Parts: sequence; structure tokens; C-alpha cells
Amino acid sequence: MLVAGFPAGSFGTNCFVVAPGTGEECVIIDPGQDAEPGIEEILERHRLRPVAVLLTHGHIDHIWSVVPVCGAKNIAAYIHPDDRALLSDPARGFPGSVGRQLLGGLTFTEPDDVAELADGATLNLAGLEFVVDHAPGHTPGSVTFRLPATPGQPAATTIESGAGRAGEPVLFSGDLLFAGSIGRTDLPGGDHEKILESLARVCLPLPDETMVLSGHGPATTIGAERASNPFLVPLTERA
Repeated sequence: MLVAGFPAGSFGTNCFVVAPGTGEECVIIDPGQDAEPGIEEILERHRLRPVAVLLTHGHIDHIWSVVPVCGAKNIAAYIHPDDRALLSDPARGFPGSVGRQLLGGLTFTEPDDVAELADGATLNLAGLEFVVDHAPGHTPGSVTFRLPATPGQPAATTIESGAGRAGEPVLFSGDLLFAGSIGRTDLPGGDHEKILESLARVCLPLPDETMVLSGHGPATTIGAERASNPFLVPLTERA
């Protein structure tokens, strides 16, 4: 399985392109600010055909380029209904007037085709099966996308970094879980208790070898975070 990623824009948000292999269909996860050139380079280099955009949540640094990417490829964007309003009004993700000042009067709209995600749903896209887990706390509509290690699922490899071993399950965690940290909860819609509940419910049951590809920063594993992440260690001890 091909997983090519790069940090997009001034926010450094990780955008991922996922496919069963070179020359196949693919999905794009979290096309943030100025993500289009990086996406196009990956598509051309690996001869990939995008069929959908998956959004881990609605913050502007993760959805900035969703409309041009979906429009150019005539594909749908998938987002949880609790974050859908952020597609057309991303300033709502910031306190007070900060969002409007930060975005400088830019206008945002929804893509023409928006599909809403449900907790526990399985998305069969590009020959892969993504399991959706609703994980509120960073935002009300935050989700993760899991590629479980099953006999029918291609082996995981991260193209850009060379990380990963055959057969590892993969978690695209968005801003739920980072290497050594978790998503912030001080923005509108954030809730610290809910993100801890999401971490315990979504992350702790996963195998240690699960590769975690986060919305920001380097790749990690569930085992590494279970052992050393200061937010997961107490949850592990309580489990």
C-alpha cells in the first residue's frame, strides 16, 4: 500500500495520499493550505487517480484546499456532520473575531459533493477499507480513519519517509493524537474531557504496532505513545 505524505502550508498540516499501489485509485486525506502542488506531484509520480477526499475535522488548516481539489477531480469530500459548517465558515473554529482577522476576508464554500461520516462506518474507497471512528474533543466532528491489518488489506508502507513494515495497521489520527502529545482543546468546540474519552475509546484498544500518521508532526506508533505519551500513560494505567 502506498501512503505518501507531506506538510502543507504555513500550518505544516500533514496531507496524505493513500492507494493500494502505483497506478491505482487513491484517496486524499486533509488537503490543507497550498496542498495542491504537493498532491499533484504525488499523483503524477505514482500515476494515481483520486476518488475521494477524507477530512479528519473541519479546521481551516486541514480543509483549506478541499474545494479546488474536489472540483478539479470531480470527487466528493467526506466529513463528520458536526464539523460540516466549518467548510463554509472556517472562522467559527477560532475564538471571537480572531478567525475573520486571520483569514483576511477570504471566502470559503462547500465542495459540490459532500458526504457525511458516521461513527463505525466502513468506507470502501480506492480498493481499501477505511474504518471511521468519531473522536470528539479537538472539535465536535473530529474523526480518525483506520486501515486495519487484515488478510484482504494491502501491506502498509509510507512512501515519503520509508517508515512502516508489511502488515501493520494504520491510524490516520488527525489532531486527536500526535507523537508525544494530543490535540488542543482550547478552541471553540474543544473539550478536554471528551478528547481523553476519545483517546481511551479509539486509540488504547489498537495494537501496539499500529502506525499513527497524525495531522502534524512525525509518524509514531500506538505502542510508543502508550508507553511515553504523558496524556496516554494515565489512561493506560486506568484501563
